[in-house]
Amino acid sequence: MKFEKFAIADEIKDNLIKNGYFRTTDIQYKAIPAIMNGEDVLAIAQTGSGKTAAFAIPIINQIHQYKTSKRSHSIKCLVLVPTRELAQQIGEVFAKLSRHTKATSYAIYGGVEQDPQISQLEGGVDILIATPGRMFDLISQQHIDISGVSVLVLDEADHMLDLGFIDDIEAVKRKLQHHHQTLFFSATINPKIKKLAYSQIRSSALRIQVSPEKMVSKNVTHSVVKVEMDQKRHLLVNFIQANPKVKCMIFVRTQVRAERVIAHLAKNSIEAISIHGGMEQEDREKNLDLFRKKDFGWLIATDVTARGIDLPGITHVINYDLPDEPENYVHRVGRTGRGFSKGEAISFYSSEEQEKLQQIEDFIQTKINQLKVHKEHLESEPFISNEMSFADMIAAEEARISRATKKKVKK
Repeated sequence: MKFEKFAIADEIKDNLIKNGYFRTTDIQYKAIPAIMNGEDVLAIAQTGSGKTAAFAIPIINQIHQYKTSKRSHSIKCLVLVPTRELAQQIGEVFAKLSRHTKATSYAIYGGVEQDPQISQLEGGVDILIATPGRMFDLISQQHIDISGVSVLVLDEADHMLDLGFIDDIEAVKRKLQHHHQTLFFSATINPKIKKLAYSQIRSSALRIQVSPEKMVSKNVTHSVVKVEMDQKRHLLVNFIQANPKVKCMIFVRTQVRAERVIAHLAKNSIEAISIHGGMEQEDREKNLDLFRKKDFGWLIATDVTARGIDLPGITHVINYDLPDEPENYVHRVGRTGRGFSKGEAISFYSSEEQEKLQQIEDFIQTKINQLKVHKEHLESEPFISNEMSFADMIAAEEARISRATKKKVKK
């Protein structure tokens, strides 16, 4: 369905076209009318399916139609998110889609000076995107008043609730003096978290679940490779040497692992960028911005960027380490194959990670394709192929095994 068929302001339709939004995704098609009708919504959809626009469009439209001028007198919508990077990203989406409308938006988060944020808030804002910590700090200092909020949104709702923010959410709801609409959006949700989510919305709330069959987008080809822990770095170098023109996120388990991988790549004359929770916020923003502007390159990341972050043009994801939480596998591989693009995800797993692999397969209810690599790709001397893709490397090895098997049968 085309956005022009929705009963939304012409200014928003123009913004959608200018930002490359032409047709609705499934979640947008199902969620926008329900939100415009004032219903509570619990929406589950794959990463990269356009969830942010699904709630941003009707919220901006509602505020634009309600207001008589650009001036903002109180916060009408509060969007709570678990990470600073996600707050920034959602803030940017709201800013793009609300241009030339009467709706104003602003994102606040920790790790940076609060004075500029306070100054912006004093000027008035309709839509506040926030991480809970910074928001409650500014509420306690009386720089934020959320009593007039009529729409409460939780993005990455499962993560918010799983991190123990349920008390914060209930505290927020107690501060809302008027009837309000509650919207929960997430890519994954388990029964325990779903029960918590239901406790925060009206019993008549609309449940929307898109892509019920597969949690991983059909745009993503995902596979696993068994490789011992001390050989992972050699396989990674070989992959990079063979694929110099891809844009790839490489996920590791800890910030220490991130620094070790960066150091090993540097020894092999490979320049990569890193981002993890141990970095200053300014450095995290700088590195993300640098990677966004690259046509190809390598970003070493922990799960701080696994959820919600939309980095354009990601062609590949490598899980250098399997995640501790199986849900994060879905979020990690969802950094590629976003929208209508195709992507490839490869996971390295060692003998010690066999149980984690089983947990992931149980969670996504799918047996992940197993690939094999020749031992020469696991050696310290880089095996440099002439623009040979990782898939080609795998195919060549599988063909070699097949030939060897046929020879044995003939004998």
